[in-house]
Amino acid sequence: MSIDKSLLEGLMIRREEALIGGGIDRIEKRHEKGLLTARERLAMFFDGGNFIEFGMHAHHACVNFGLEKRRMPGDGVVCATGVVHGRQVAAFAQDFTVGGGAVGRIHAKKICDLLDFAIKAGIPVVGINDSGGARIQEGIEALSGYGQIFFRNVMASGVVPQISIIAGPCAGGAAYSPALTDFIIMTRGNANMFICGPDVIRAATGQTASLDQFASADAHAQVSGNIHLIADDDKHALELAKKLLDYLPSNNLDEAPHKMNHKIALTEDKGMNKIIPPDPQTPLDMQKVIQRLVDSDSWFEIMPDFAPNMLVGFAKLEGLVIGIIANQPTVKAGCIDIDASDKAARFIRICNIFSIATLSLVDVPGFMPGLAQERGGIIRHGAKMLFAWASGTVPKITLICRKAYGGAYLAMCSSDMGADFVFAWPTAEIAVMGAQGAMKVLYKKELQEAADPAALEKELSAAYTEKFASPYQAASTGMITDVIDPAVSRSTLALAFRAIIGKHETRPLKKHGNIPL
Repeated sequence: MSIDKSLLEGLMIRREEALIGGGIDRIEKRHEKGLLTARERLAMFFDGGNFIEFGMHAHHACVNFGLEKRRMPGDGVVCATGVVHGRQVAAFAQDFTVGGGAVGRIHAKKICDLLDFAIKAGIPVVGINDSGGARIQEGIEALSGYGQIFFRNVMASGVVPQISIIAGPCAGGAAYSPALTDFIIMTRGNANMFICGPDVIRAATGQTASLDQFASADAHAQVSGNIHLIADDDKHALELAKKLLDYLPSNNLDEAPHKMNHKIALTEDKGMNKIIPPDPQTPLDMQKVIQRLVDSDSWFEIMPDFAPNMLVGFAKLEGLVIGIIANQPTVKAGCIDIDASDKAARFIRICNIFSIATLSLVDVPGFMPGLAQERGGIIRHGAKMLFAWASGTVPKITLICRKAYGGAYLAMCSSDMGADFVFAWPTAEIAVMGAQGAMKVLYKKELQEAADPAALEKELSAAYTEKFASPYQAASTGMITDVIDPAVSRSTLALAFRAIIGKHETRPLKKHGNIPL
């Protein structure tokens, strides 16, 4: 006996209905705008375009205010698991051709089921958001669906990596699911994300604002800091998501995807010395330092457009995946302000969650002074960095390049904050404050009465730096592991990371600490 052909024909009809989603016409309209469909996005994301789909035939019979009853293929979302660069990954893509990708009860259940599966299987989740919002026809059930997704996002947080791609509209409550994930990638031009649109803002406040001012990729990347990376289009967004996964473990119990060489190349890089300005007042470009320290083409900067006075990102050092947190003196002299504090603290905690060793590169004159910073809560925001470093149990290495003053020295992970190795260049200055500020406090009267104040200040500053701020003074008290030639920085750091990579550290038993949010 063989299976009834009518059953197979029925299966094919239903599969075809699901595969075309909202219909050929709507698909063609998307293509005319340069957009991919949900299935095309997933096919481009997974190796070979192959994936196992969850809930292809799940749907809700939507009643449109009692006037129309129609099927919604897949209920407006495609959920799947497949292989990305040889590793298993779960992903969902909202289908804008089906009811505008609006979230209803079954739509939300499919996403929740996928998140539950990812947690159970210990694999990353990538969500491609392209939705008109909650399905109004389903009322409170749609809101309940959002709540269930948010709950799963939080349950998955710290267990498996979660990456969100904003590839279309993401409005109202829908924006909170991406906000709960680890990384957000947003396409430029065809995507927007907001809680209240221009009309609501105008009605509530009288303010007139366009979406470009607060909902675009540029606004979120540069001003609000809500997203981590901007993509040119769908294809670029998927490429960035894949690249991110190349630096992350599948879950919190796995190691990062290291590809370490058996033997470390112990070479000197004389070019490192050449990029250090002889004048301490001339800013050091930390981007150039990073490029010389890490493996070629491995620096992957995160949030490059937000708080550029602080650099964060992933890299590889002799094949070892590391997270880098660095001051950037070419912007705001490298001062740590409110936004830089938030940016760094968040990234430090991501590295700690997924057992990615960290490298702190220090050239910081202090926390940003000013009334706006004080009233904005720089104390609370700066404390986030201190909390993140002190609570972190991953290998932590610090390299002090030049200035390391005051509380900012601690906020960049000194030995007191748990650094396993602290190296310094001979150009490093470690002190409560810089020589210029110290002179005004210690020798105010002498400078006022001096015949040549400038000459005296120069002489006193040199003496102050030698006695109170030199790296050798810090090394003499055991606060620094070693003072090294900048030319051997790469080799020294590679050896240190290799030595500490198996670190295990336990902390007092507790639910969790109370980070100053």
